Amino acid sequence: MSVVVKKDDDLDEEEYYSPFLGIEKGAVLQEARVFHDPQLDARRCCQVITKLLYLLNQGDTFTKVEATEVFFATTKLFQSKDAGLRRMVYLMIKELSPSADEVIIVTSSLMKDMNSKTDMYRANAIRVLCRIIDSTLLTQIERYLKQAIVDKNPVVASAALVSGIYLLQTSPEVVKRWSNEVQEAVQSRSALVQFHALALLHQIRQNDRLAVSKLVTSLTRGSVRSPLAQCLLIRYTSQVIRESNMNSQGGDRPFFDFLESCLRNKAEMAILEAARAITELNGVTSRELTPAITVLQLFLSSSKPVLRFAAVRTLNKVASTHPLAVTNCNIDMESLISDQNRSIATLAITTLLKTGNESSVDRLMKQMTNFMSDIADEFKIVVVEAIRSLCLKFPLKYRSLMNFLSNILREEGGFEYKKAIVDSIIILIKDIPDAKESGLFHLCEFIEDCEFTYLSTQILHFLGNEGPKTADPSKYIRYIYNRVILENATVRASAVSTLAKFGALVDSLKPRIFVLLRRCLFDGDDEVRDRATLYLKLLGGEATVGETEKDVHEFLFGSLDIPLVNLETSLRNYEPSEAPFDISSVSRETKSQPLAEKKATGKKPTGPASAPSGPVPIVDASYEKLLLSIPEFTGFGKLFKSSAPVELTEAETEYSVNVVKHIYDGHVVLQYNCTNTIPEQLLEEVVVFVDASEADDFSEVASKPLRSLPYDSLGQTFVAFEKPEGVTATGKFSNILKFIVKEVDPTTGEADDDGVEDEYQLEDLEIVSADYMLKVGVSNFRNAWESMDPESERVDEYGLGVRESLAEAVNAVISILGMQPCEVS
Repeated sequence: MSVVVKKDDDLDEEEYYSPFLGIEKGAVLQEARVFHDPQLDARRCCQVITKLLYLLNQGDTFTKVEATEVFFATTKLFQSKDAGLRRMVYLMIKELSPSADEVIIVTSSLMKDMNSKTDMYRANAIRVLCRIIDSTLLTQIERYLKQAIVDKNPVVASAALVSGIYLLQTSPEVVKRWSNEVQEAVQSRSALVQFHALALLHQIRQNDRLAVSKLVTSLTRGSVRSPLAQCLLIRYTSQVIRESNMNSQGGDRPFFDFLESCLRNKAEMAILEAARAITELNGVTSRELTPAITVLQLFLSSSKPVLRFAAVRTLNKVASTHPLAVTNCNIDMESLISDQNRSIATLAITTLLKTGNESSVDRLMKQMTNFMSDIADEFKIVVVEAIRSLCLKFPLKYRSLMNFLSNILREEGGFEYKKAIVDSIIILIKDIPDAKESGLFHLCEFIEDCEFTYLSTQILHFLGNEGPKTADPSKYIRYIYNRVILENATVRASAVSTLAKFGALVDSLKPRIFVLLRRCLFDGDDEVRDRATLYLKLLGGEATVGETEKDVHEFLFGSLDIPLVNLETSLRNYEPSEAPFDISSVSRETKSQPLAEKKATGKKPTGPASAPSGPVPIVDASYEKLLLSIPEFTGFGKLFKSSAPVELTEAETEYSVNVVKHIYDGHVVLQYNCTNTIPEQLLEEVVVFVDASEADDFSEVASKPLRSLPYDSLGQTFVAFEKPEGVTATGKFSNILKFIVKEVDPTTGEADDDGVEDEYQLEDLEIVSADYMLKVGVSNFRNAWESMDPESERVDEYGLGVRESLAEAVNAVISILGMQPCEVS
């Protein structure tokens, strides 16, 4: 595609513009009429097709009529003998993706080209045919495709193999019959054919682990010569090692030896792929890492930027798990800090921060001072996170690292970058006691010029918790009060709360705080005035939030630990009465669990009849209200938790049933939500018979049947069990839905007087430990953990089985135990 170059008067560099920028679809469709000319102009036709392809790739869509007209016009170009135009026609047909009734128009032309003596025609025709034909036509040309796979011309063979990879998604049974030809192609002398053949052969066998293992075993003996194919083979080998849970002393050692031998390959890409594969193996030892690290170190000094980048990126990952193994590369990486490629420089500096020792910290800080001004915010965030980790690793170096963070905090940067710095300083203050004074001072300096409201309020909140505990808390008052004078209403309100915290904790500052809060009574914002009024009464002894000074302290400093979304929902559902709103009834579940959506269309959502659509907190007000309306359950006490609905039937069955588990201290109530999906039936006396023989700690105490369940309506039946109080009793329950079914006259809608007893087997239900677990968000987990009574600690061992990654293991723990991850960990 040709381009024009335009010189911008305000810029020193040249910018390139597409010659098709701004073209309109209608005008191009008019130009497409040249396809009908008796004397075809090949050059002009190519230009029009290029414009059409440009529009399609830019996201323009053709209507059915437009696409059909363009397709039929394009097919007329097959009469041209121009090779360049023929290639454009192939591209156009692939992009248009003609419908089944239109494909037949070009099939004969493409099949003719597939058997042409011109290899370029053959290869392109194969690619296009395989993209547009259906399985019926595929069987007709299968013989030609199998011959093409072993064709002497590598372009034709590669086209057939790539088409096979595509067809494997739509017609796998057909492609699997080509295994012999594909295996022959794997031995091809053409690098590209060998690469495509190996990729296709692996995809054919990918669901058979034994077959993949045999394939890798046979090919690692040296029959693969193509560097591209060798890279694929390395990936497949490492996959086999991972799946067989590698043991370097066991039978999988030949596979690892193959990876190690690839470090001596002639092709740079194969060496890099082998080094990366070795470093990513689970349980790899330092001795096994050494040869991979050595070759990566050699690439650090390569003249090719792509090799330097690949090497330093791999070493950066290794430094997170085996920092000592990467230490020998530090000298080479220090030279990369000044690399012209900023991505390479960023990876180098972060790797050095991960592997550096305490004596090298000051030198690294000096090197990074100029470095930070030359990189984008996304790279700066990576550096900041690496510095934070280094400071936690070497706490005695907090001064130089904190000063560095403070300096870059005052430089230009976006919100995410500044937030990363502020979060890092806060973490360092919490984890390194000696860093508190200097860290708070740096935050106070930053807040004076901070343009981000969120960061200002975050710093003020943190300052209110930590500032009063310092040796000289009075020095922070000026910074805080300046926010009341100079900032927007949101920051001013936060500053008022912070001042109140200082007044509550530091007696010597209370008179001064009183004066400052009185000035806030004349603020122009309601929130600021209301907060000032409340805090003046609290600090003056008029305890409006409790009876004692302890209540006041808890109000000011206690963590709410309640998601605001849940608090808002509970307040909206609160009905005015003589009983005050009880904040302890608000769910502390930080991530609401949505109601299970019905798989079958047209079915109503399950749950209480009054349950609102959307997220449901762990103690839903509608559930609680429903249970309190049932006399049999009123003596069970306070509802602790309600689970998300658990489906007990498959989609599209006669009856749809799911269950919600309601947990009390000494009871469990199972709420079965039932839907009748048969129009000609009325169900009466609906009840679930529960067999608790596999749940020894539970005994049934009450049951509430559903009197009537018409077609397409939702109803609930309940079964209650008693369990030992305060015990996380678990067990398995089998369920049978029992009812009386009556036939309904479809014309009158009236049910028969006589009914027949019937039953329907439901899925089993388990009550597990996670049902007794609330996901509570804790604002300061470390303090909460350290303040807990040691007697409440329980130690046990659990097996999670084999997991691919740490993230997957964490998700398994959350799923099994129903716990909440703390502090974005």
